[in-house]
Amino acid sequence: MLSAPKHLRDAGSAFYTSVADEYAITDAAGLALLSRAAECVDRMTAAQSAIAEHGELVPDRYGGVKLNPACNLEKDARSGFLAAVRALNLDLEPLRDGPGRPSE
Repeated sequence: MLSAPKHLRDAGSAFYTSVADEYAITDAAGLALLSRAAECVDRMTAAQSAIAEHGELVPDRYGGVKLNPACNLEKDARSGFLAAVRALNLDLEPLRDGPGRPSE
């Protein structure tokens, strides 16, 4: 079992180790991309916590409301995550023995 980089938090570390083990990623480039994806998981998790705590709209300095900056952080982290996963070229489709619906 490959250990996650120390700077990752719980969610990112869990993602890193599970994907590295499931897809047997051991090359330097793959591990670097996986680390970037795991960092994005941590950022998404932090942003989602901030949004849950403060809401999607927050007061601005003029007494109006504005979009919580954490919403942009979440969106950017999600884009980075998807780009890193795409670059890893993981086969995300479940394996099937043949055509048709999977057996129950």
